[in-house]
Amino acid sequence: MATSFIALATTFAIIFLAELPDKTMVATLVLTTRYRAWPVFVGVVSAFAVQCVVAVAFGSAITLLPDQLVAAVVAVLFGVGAFMLLREGFSKPDDDETDASRSGAAATPFLRSALTSFGVLFAAEWGDASQLATAGLTARYGTPIAVGLGAWLALTAVAGIAVLVGRKIAGRIPTHLIQRVAGFVFAAFTLVALWAAVFG
Repeated sequence: MATSFIALATTFAIIFLAELPDKTMVATLVLTTRYRAWPVFVGVVSAFAVQCVVAVAFGSAITLLPDQLVAAVVAVLFGVGAFMLLREGFSKPDDDETDASRSGAAATPFLRSALTSFGVLFAAEWGDASQLATAGLTARYGTPIAVGLGAWLALTAVAGIAVLVGRKIAGRIPTHLIQRVAGFVFAAFTLVALWAAVFG
């Protein structure tokens, strides 16, 4: 029980930190400038649910490997995630959200808005740092339900922030600083997993 709670809390913290300044928030923000907030939110969190199931299934399959090989795979997953976050954290900021905020939310049917939002976020999250982290954390903790729930709740929280207050805070959060911190956290997990792979 304690391990499951630790896995859930750790996953939530890591995914939330990684996704707060990431394309997930920007994409959700852009969608809310074009469609009503509620169908966007429903579509986005549904996409996250499917992506988390895929990531957890992949992470669970990894646990069937020998322990040191699992640690090596986890190190690779976190290493790729760290690279992606640090690359974005040290690149020039994008202005997608400011360009999109000029247009108002359209009166589009609920189902169409939700399906569009689902498709956009479903495609955007493939191979994302959060999906890699979810697979890696599943392999590390061996508690797929707790990790999957923690990842989904973190992604849902980020989407909720984007839907509710995204446009108000988009210009005030130092997103590149947050991306750098998340990248260094991923790098630390990479080193821990490498240590387990070599000396475990």
